[in-house]
Amino acid sequence: MHLRKRILVTGGAGFLGSHLCDRLLNKGYEVLCADNFYTGSKRNIVHLLDHPYFEILRHDITFPLYVEVDEIYNLACPASPIHYQNDPVQTTKVNVHGAINMLGLARRIKAKILQASTSEVYGDPDIHPQPETYRGNVNPIGPRSCYDEGKRCAETLFFDYHRQTQLRIKVARIFNTYGPRMHPNDGRVVSNFILQALRGEPITIYGDGSQTRSFCYVDDLIEGLIRLMDTPDQITGPVNLGNPGEFTVLELAEMVMEMTGSRLELKFHPLPEDDPRQRKPDITRAGKLLDWHPQVPLKEGLKITIDYFKELFKNGDL
Repeated sequence: MHLRKRILVTGGAGFLGSHLCDRLLNKGYEVLCADNFYTGSKRNIVHLLDHPYFEILRHDITFPLYVEVDEIYNLACPASPIHYQNDPVQTTKVNVHGAINMLGLARRIKAKILQASTSEVYGDPDIHPQPETYRGNVNPIGPRSCYDEGKRCAETLFFDYHRQTQLRIKVARIFNTYGPRMHPNDGRVVSNFILQALRGEPITIYGDGSQTRSFCYVDDLIEGLIRLMDTPDQITGPVNLGNPGEFTVLELAEMVMEMTGSRLELKFHPLPEDDPRQRKPDITRAGKLLDWHPQVPLKEGLKITIDYFKELFKNGDL
């Protein structure tokens, strides 16, 4: 008799995936981490390799996977513009073929499955903040559409599988998340600013820096994912998970410089195509359904993240 819950985390060696593996193991579950290491890193999970209930599988989810588990968290996908635009066709494949393969697996083994979707499904929003009922303003042929439309198509597949086969699904729309184990070269604003500050380089600002972002600390986000997975079957989502605290890119740059004790030149560059002007989650639904609210203030989370990158510098890992 198998009493310990078995959970598959695709993309389990990535930033979010590795933190999720940590939390699931702490809760006493068996965890199978599947990752092709395109953007995931063994460094993120090396501390788990000797854990008796942790297993790692090098696998690309654009190919079918045959395993026996009780739940699946589908996190596999490059999540930053630099990485997903590097091979846009593969990004679409991961989102669409990957979703089909994981949904097929979940259906075969009668597992519950959660899709890590994204705030990018809202595109460059006309509505602020963005509730789950907003259908988005997405360019289907732009440089970001491999990710935006790929994730939108994955949501379509999840809900069609649910309607057609009664598969138990959960869909989380993840907003900007930061914390230790972020990929150093992912081009995201938090890791960019921290690395530039630690290296004493000019801080790169796209546009005039007035565009806003909301930053959720990774521990808060993982808590939201687990709470969503544990809801009754009739709750499918989509559910926004993010921190509604809103900051301009310039405010973030000032905060990072202050916390790293650096005063650096700001270098302004043109805004990339289809870059959203504002991004802020309406988390009313997460509050009602999951009793979930982010707990970690930006300054507190930034301190931990800066310390993580300082440690990488010290060890020569950057």
